Amino acid sequence: MHNLLIDAGVNLTSSQFDKDRTDILARAEAAGVDNMLLIGCCLQSSQESLSLAKKHGYVSTAGIHPHDAKDAPTDFVSQLRALAEHKKVVAIGECGLDFNRDFSPRDSQNAILEQHLLLAQQLDMPVYLHERDAFDSMRVQLEHTPVKGVLHCFTGTQDALEYYLDYGLMIGITGWLCDERRGEQLQKLLPLIPDDRLLLETDAPYLLPRSLKPKPKSRRNEPAFLQEVAKVAAELRSQTIEHISEITRNNFNRLFLSDMGE
Repeated sequence: MHNLLIDAGVNLTSSQFDKDRTDILARAEAAGVDNMLLIGCCLQSSQESLSLAKKHGYVSTAGIHPHDAKDAPTDFVSQLRALAEHKKVVAIGECGLDFNRDFSPRDSQNAILEQHLLLAQQLDMPVYLHERDAFDSMRVQLEHTPVKGVLHCFTGTQDALEYYLDYGLMIGITGWLCDERRGEQLQKLLPLIPDDRLLLETDAPYLLPRSLKPKPKSRRNEPAFLQEVAKVAAELRSQTIEHISEITRNNFNRLFLSDMGE
């Protein structure tokens, strides 16, 4: 029997899942993944994530990814606020700053992030944060508008990790951890995350764990593979998978579901 896990971040609306979404959810359940946070990255995917969450018994986020900041409509905050009225929507985001790819101008990314943080603060909801190569600017934003939430798919430095922990955020860890090339720094930092701050996520269909054997022919990540992330995390933290399962479930429920009576 697998240890029960919660995938704290999956892009279930991705077109990569269109042909076999039902099978993917069945495989996740068979692998012991019994809840998921479905990520909204734009207004349309936020609405679609909510629909899937309601259909399958999961929860979702509502937000605009920094890559899409330049395309945010002027009334996006009111649209997000309306989505957030649904009890299945448990976080504002995915929102943040991505100065690695710069798909949107940085001033636009900052302006859109500020609106997300203000909305989350007003609604007393967690934020689902994305930060890539933008730590200094993210720190300025967080200092200006205090919020609770998670730094999703953390890949940063020890200074960034210590700041986010001191600030009070949870830290989301993905299959990046299982990458012997890109994940070396994260592997060293993982033991520094306290038990009560760790979340596990696939970010599927992205970030297929490189340590997974055999690898799927599609090279596509899916929630069932969260067990591999948990296994590697347990090894690096000198903890059991049972312990990792328990703490990450407790953390997820405390951050996202405490207002739902679960």
